[in-house]
Amino acid sequence: MAHGKFKVEVGFQVFLDEGGEEIGAVREVGPDYVVVYVEGAGDFTISGPEVHRAHDGKLILERTKLEPRLLEAVRHAHEKETL
Repeated sequence: MAHGKFKVEVGFQVFLDEGGEEIGAVREVGPDYVVVYVEGAGDFTISGPEVHRAHDGKLILERTKLEPRLLEAVRHAHEKETL
């Protein structure tokens, strides 16, 4: 997806905040969308307005523009991990 100045590729790690914890990975890239996989919740389609920034293999999402179902999935993404 090339949205304005953003170039996103399959395999980019996905974050809600710059320097925050990874919440998923880009699984598919279309002309005006990306599909993001969130562990334990599956795939979510993200359109251009939901992208805040993309650089250095990272996709940073705009938290205020995300659907509630995705935000809920993110809250539970790392629950099954052990220390």
